[in-house]
Amino acid sequence: MAKNVAEQLVEMLIAADVKRIYAVTGDSLNEVNDAVRRSDNKIQWIHVRHEEAGAYAAAAEAQLLGIACCAGSSGPGHVHLINGLYDAHRSGAPVIAIASTVATHEFGTEYFQETNTLKLFADCSYYNQIATTPAQLPRMLQAGIQHAVGKKGVSVVGLPGDLTKMDAVEIPSSTKNYFSDPLIRPSERDLQNLASLINSHEKITIFCGIGCANAHDEVVELSKRVHATVGYSFRGKMSMQHDNPNEIGMTGLLGLPSAYHSMHESDLLMLLGTDFPYEQFLPTECDIVQVDIKPERIGRRAKVDMGLYGKIEDTLQALLPLIPQKTDDSFLQTQLKLYAHVKDNLATYVNDPGVKENIHPEFVADTLDRLANDNAIFTVDTGMCCVWGARYIHGTGKRTMIGSFNHGSMANAMPHAIGAALSCPDRQVIAMAGDGGISMLLGDLATIKQYKLPIKIIVFNNRSLGMVKLEMEVGGLPDWQTDMQNPDFALVAEAMGIRGIKVNDPDQVESALRDALLYDGPVLLDVMTDPNALAMPPKVEFEQMKGMSLAMSKLILNGQMGDVWDTIKSNYKHIKEVI
Repeated sequence: MAKNVAEQLVEMLIAADVKRIYAVTGDSLNEVNDAVRRSDNKIQWIHVRHEEAGAYAAAAEAQLLGIACCAGSSGPGHVHLINGLYDAHRSGAPVIAIASTVATHEFGTEYFQETNTLKLFADCSYYNQIATTPAQLPRMLQAGIQHAVGKKGVSVVGLPGDLTKMDAVEIPSSTKNYFSDPLIRPSERDLQNLASLINSHEKITIFCGIGCANAHDEVVELSKRVHATVGYSFRGKMSMQHDNPNEIGMTGLLGLPSAYHSMHESDLLMLLGTDFPYEQFLPTECDIVQVDIKPERIGRRAKVDMGLYGKIEDTLQALLPLIPQKTDDSFLQTQLKLYAHVKDNLATYVNDPGVKENIHPEFVADTLDRLANDNAIFTVDTGMCCVWGARYIHGTGKRTMIGSFNHGSMANAMPHAIGAALSCPDRQVIAMAGDGGISMLLGDLATIKQYKLPIKIIVFNNRSLGMVKLEMEVGGLPDWQTDMQNPDFALVAEAMGIRGIKVNDPDQVESALRDALLYDGPVLLDVMTDPNALAMPPKVEFEQMKGMSLAMSKLILNGQMGDVWDTIKSNYKHIKEVI
């Protein structure tokens, strides 16, 4: 028998090494669902409870394995995909989205559940087309796969329900996909100019983003040769923090004074593989170099004196022979001393675990960091969980951290964990979820149970939308409608068939975490955390840092390290009094 279009689509996905389709089936998707059923287990259908969760799961899988697929059926299924696809696209995750839709003869009639997929997905995809004949589908799907993998983002293939039943048309040129790993670096002249610039400066900070994921050793070697500090964005943390003697932490909304201070005291800042969006945290008085694989990003956040196109690992490998060893490390040592005191200060929040019903989240995150496996995958909800993940979960060179770092959506941690657990069954998967985030997509706990995924969900339950609460208070507004009346999440988990543990005493935290991490199966750990735990509020942090910068550098240079943290703590105290 001749294969139909649905079978052809599934065969092409298998050939492209797609392992799963995350979806809620529906009438226009049913033929695809059945083709998966008949695929001899070469591809899996994951029945999520909400298409948004499916798109998030696919985003995580794509970041871990290089490609993934989700699907949504006509109308509501498309709209439900949107938020997760925005997250995937902005995260650079190669995701294929199959948007099945109404029969072709109903196009343009406002038929039941009809949506215009070309308009709907235009802003969250690199490729977005709809096939209306069997002959179109193979080339469109091939192009979609190559766009997603080549450009690192979302491709949407529209698929009318009636088309899936038609006989497939074989297009020989569309049976294969072509992926490569090119060498991309600046020209010899540009490299010489970059080397001359680096060699002419003494106080250098290197700031790394996700583009440095494969360049750890090269960055560390460059920093040693020129005695540069190494800061990083949240997405750069896991690849840059470990085995890096010159690292000084993060800057930005979730970052630390040490990275901010180093960048502002530098005479040369190197932005490597980062599209760090918070321009108010970037210095304006020093020379700035930016290297990126996407040249359209260069100079859009800061006044860049030299902008170069290239992969970071390729660029630094060609650059290092041009960089001699510097001898003056006074700038580096000053910044490392400050960073040591920053870390001491962070530890003070860990050493005080809090009280019953108000456990310090810093203590929880630090304990989790100590107990988790060296190659664990962490997923973090947007908001306060991002703060605790950024400051207390450490990179080992084997760990991965996934979050909605660019799109900044709530509710991502649990569905991201679904994709991570299915993609990497040999690795520990830990979701750091907020009570607001877990509430939003609570139904997909059933997906975790159905597929027996051993995910450990740690709910930081502060009974509020914590980050928003802080933002409103700092802005002089009453924190109206930010408090939450939550269910007992541990009991909800038990009702879903997942082991639930509730912790309201700091003395129980370590034993409960050990128990959860060792348990053979999914666990939800509901931890009652302090709603007043203070992360430096985003709208205040920059002004506070700017005010502290000069005072701190004078104290450091004079060896008055004890006074440094008196300065910082007084500012923290002032902020707490303000809010």
